[in-house]
Amino acid sequence: MATYPCRRQGAAPHSADRSSEGGRNGAHGCGPRGAGRRGAAGDDRAREELIAAYLPLVYNIVRRSLSGHADVDDVVQETLLRVVRDLPALRAPESFRSWLVSITLRQINAHWHRQRAFAGRTTVIDEALQIPDAGAEPEDVTILRLHVSDERRQVVEAGRWLDPDHRVLLSLWWQECAGLLSRDDIAAAMGLTVAHVGVRLQRMREQLELSRTIVAALEADPRCPQLDETVVGWDGLRSSVWRKRIARHTRVCPLCMATTAERVPAELLPLGLTTLAVPAALIAALAAKGLLPGTAASAAGLATAHAAVGTATGEEVCTAR
Repeated sequence: MATYPCRRQGAAPHSADRSSEGGRNGAHGCGPRGAGRRGAAGDDRAREELIAAYLPLVYNIVRRSLSGHADVDDVVQETLLRVVRDLPALRAPESFRSWLVSITLRQINAHWHRQRAFAGRTTVIDEALQIPDAGAEPEDVTILRLHVSDERRQVVEAGRWLDPDHRVLLSLWWQECAGLLSRDDIAAAMGLTVAHVGVRLQRMREQLELSRTIVAALEADPRCPQLDETVVGWDGLRSSVWRKRIARHTRVCPLCMATTAERVPAELLPLGLTTLAVPAALIAALAAKGLLPGTAASAAGLATAHAAVGTATGEEVCTAR
């Protein structure tokens, strides 16, 4: 097992207590764990505190899993409505975070099922899964604003080539590297053992590396002449069919594989990807439905706030298992 630093160094790492739903203060009613207990007991204010605290985490998981699909805001709202509906039945409030993530994953899967049903009547699945948002994708805007490296931009693009279930895993892995989720949280949310999650993540990362090679080869200037022949007829959509077709060429092409020679390990790339800000329009919609405290204006501070719930105060370690 190799370890890679995933946050800046210089401060104390997580304690085991802190990494489990809110730290030691949670047992006394403070922090996310305490709010989970009070919210499950019917405390409306505690419920609103939970929604406000975990909204950035839910938004980041959904946004990165759906690769900027126009329905991201709708999926986030559906997730939070289910959380509010089912919170009184939560038997283990100290597991609120993993419970929340499991609901988020179910809503993402429900979205995919709806899209596949719709696609069967109107268009191909891959096109339906990648309807562009009306505005610029936040990943791209964030990357340009922070002037991060070309490889970090390419890994975001490579993530859009992944199969849907692998895009979800990539999203969860990024949250883990950011200190917002633990491996135990991910395992509990997915109903898997930690070891099984490690295997799934490794498979995802293998597909991610393949997709990074595809992105680099397609962007090469000049591009490989044989690759140009391979992509004749490609409509530009990032589909599994074209990923496999292009990969058959890149795997055996010295020119295309040359782009991988000095590649930065994927474990280090999440360092440059900031938490995506929750859009003001989504905050306003949630406030209007009574899911956030106060008016939309008073809640708008979330639009620029990072998802701080569970974040380490020092160096995080992202494990490659």
